[in-house]
Amino acid sequence: MDAADIVDVVSDFVSLKKSGANYKGLCPFHNDRTPSFMVSPAKGYCKCFSCGKGGNAVGFIMEHEQLTYPEALKYLARKYNIEVQERELTDDERRAQTERESLFIVNEWAANYFADNLHKSSDGVSIGLPYFRSRGFRDDIIERFKLGFDLGDRKALAQKAVAEGYKGEYLEKTGICYKTDRGELIDRFAGRVIFPWFGQSGKIVGFGGRLLDARTKGVAQKYVNSPDSEIYHKDSELYGLFQAKRAIAKENHVYMVEGYTDVISMHQCGIENVVANSGTALSVKQIGILHRLTPNITLLYDGDEAGVHAAMRGTDMLLSHGMNIKVLFLPDGDDPDSFARKHSAEEFRDYVERNQTDFIDFKCQVLLQGVTDPMKRAEAIDNVLLSVSLIKDQIKRSMYVTLCVEKLGVKEETIVRRVNKFIHDEIEQRKKRKEREKVLVQEQPPIVPETASAPVENVPTKLSKLQEIETLIIQMVVRHGEMLMPTEPQVTLAQLVASNLAEDELQFSIPIYNKILEDAVEKSGEDDFVAEKFFMRHEDYDINNAATRLIMDQANVNVKPDEMDETKLVAQTVKNLNHLFIDLRLQMISEQIVEARQRLATATADEMATAMSHYKQLKELQKTVAQMAGRN
Repeated sequence: MDAADIVDVVSDFVSLKKSGANYKGLCPFHNDRTPSFMVSPAKGYCKCFSCGKGGNAVGFIMEHEQLTYPEALKYLARKYNIEVQERELTDDERRAQTERESLFIVNEWAANYFADNLHKSSDGVSIGLPYFRSRGFRDDIIERFKLGFDLGDRKALAQKAVAEGYKGEYLEKTGICYKTDRGELIDRFAGRVIFPWFGQSGKIVGFGGRLLDARTKGVAQKYVNSPDSEIYHKDSELYGLFQAKRAIAKENHVYMVEGYTDVISMHQCGIENVVANSGTALSVKQIGILHRLTPNITLLYDGDEAGVHAAMRGTDMLLSHGMNIKVLFLPDGDDPDSFARKHSAEEFRDYVERNQTDFIDFKCQVLLQGVTDPMKRAEAIDNVLLSVSLIKDQIKRSMYVTLCVEKLGVKEETIVRRVNKFIHDEIEQRKKRKEREKVLVQEQPPIVPETASAPVENVPTKLSKLQEIETLIIQMVVRHGEMLMPTEPQVTLAQLVASNLAEDELQFSIPIYNKILEDAVEKSGEDDFVAEKFFMRHEDYDINNAATRLIMDQANVNVKPDEMDETKLVAQTVKNLNHLFIDLRLQMISEQIVEARQRLATATADEMATAMSHYKQLKELQKTVAQMAGRN
C-alpha cells in the first residue's frame, strides 16, 4: 500500500495530464470522450466524475483488471518488486481458486514451456532460434517478448502439463489444446515459433504461432492464434501494448502496424510506442484502449493492396472516436519489420515525419488519382466527405472542410452542405437504432440464471433521506475521525459520533458504516491514528472500498478544505456534526410520524386512542427538537 503510487499505477492504463494538484485523463471504465477521470496523488485515489468508478490503487486494479482483492495486492507487489510470502495452498484451496485465475496460470506455464523449448530443446536451438536470428532479434528482445518454440510432437505439451498437475480442461479452455473425437488433447501450436500475447497488466492471455519450414508454401494460414476464451478476446487486445504503453503515454503518439515481427523489430530499432492488431479489423474496444493513452495515431502499413485496404478500413472508425490520424506507406518492398532493421530510431522517426500524410491526402491519393469519370469521381469525393463528417470536434471539422476545398476543387458551400447531410443521416440512423433496441428489450423477457444471486452492495446505490444523513456523518468520521473535539473530557470526532448515537440507542441503518465507526473509535486511542490514511489502507476490503468511495465523494463533504486554519476547521466540523445529528433525529421522527399516520388510518375503534396518543407524542417531540435547533 505504501509503495503503490496512484498516479504511477493508473498511468499504466491511462494517459494523464497535470491539472492543478491533480491529474486528469480519459476514463478507462466507460467510453469517455472528454477527460473526466481525476487522480489525486495527495489523497491516493482516483475517480471518474461521469460514471463514478474509481478507488485507491488496489480498488482501481481490481476494477480494471477484474481481479480479487488478494490478486490485486499481488499485482502491485509484482509491479514494485515486493516479495509476497505465502504458504502453500491446500488441495481444497487450490480447487477453490477461480477458473479465470487457473487459465492465466496455465498460460503462464505454457509460455515458460515454449521459452524453455526455444533455448533448451534440440529442435528449438536448431529450428526456432535460427528463425528469430534471421529476423535480427537480439536475446534481450526475445526475452522481453517471451518468444518461444513449440515441439513438433502434437501430444507432448498436454502430456507434460498433465504430468505436472495442470488440468486438461484448462488446456482446452485456453485454446492451447483441442480435443479429438477420441478425447485426445492435441497441441494447437505444434511445430511453430510462438508469440505470446500479454494483457495490459502483463498477464499472458493468448498465443500466436507461425509455421517455419516448407509447409508455409501454399498455406493460406501461416499463423494460428488462440481462439476466444474467458481471458482472451482478440477484438479487445493489441499485440505489444503491455511493452508499449509507457512509451505511448510518454510520446503521446502510437504507431499501428500489422504483425508481430513489425512490433518487435521496431522495439529493437528503439521505437517502442508501437502496437499491432495482427491482421484483424480494428475494433471499437481496441480504439478505446489506445485513445485512453493518446489521441494521436499513425497507421504504418505495407504499400501493397492489403496495406491500403487495411488503412482505408480503419480510418473512419478512428475518426469517429476522436483520433488524430496520419497514414504512412513504406517504400516498395519494405514493411515496418524490414525497414526498422535497416534504420536507426532517429532515421525511422525522421522518415515518418517527412512522409506521413493526413487522412485527406491519403484518401484523395487512393480514391481520386487518375479517376476522370464524373460519376466515379463524385463517389470518391463522397467517401472523403463522409470521413470528414465523422470528426466530432467542430473546429477540426471546419479546418478539414477548408482543406477539402483546396484538394477536391469543389465549392465550400457544396462541401458544407454534403458534410451536414452525412451528419444528419448519422443522427437519424442512431435514433432508429435506439428505437429498435428499445423494442427488442421490451419484447425479450428478462433472463434469470437458475443460480442467480443478488450482488452484495456495501452501500446502497440509491439512498433514502435518512441514509443520506448517515452517509454525511460517516464521511466526516472517515475523513477527520482522529480530530480532537473541544469537549470535556476531550474526545475524537469518531468517539463523539459514537457517543451521540449511543445516547439515543441508535445505530446506522447501513451495516458497513457501523463497522467503520467501530474501527475508528477503537483506533482513536492511538497517537499515530489518521482516519483517512487508515481507512484507505484498511485490510478488510469491504471497509476499504466503502471508505474510499466516501473519501472520493467530494461533492457531499460539508467540512471546509484542508487548508483551513485548524481552530476554524474544528469549530466548523463541530457545527456541521451538530446540524447533522439534529437532521438525523428529525428524519427518524418524521419516518415514525409517517408510520403513526398509517396506523391511525387502519386503527380499529379500540386502537384509536392509543394510536392518536402516540401520534401526538411524536409531533410534540418533533416540535421540541426543532425548537432546540432554532428551526421552524
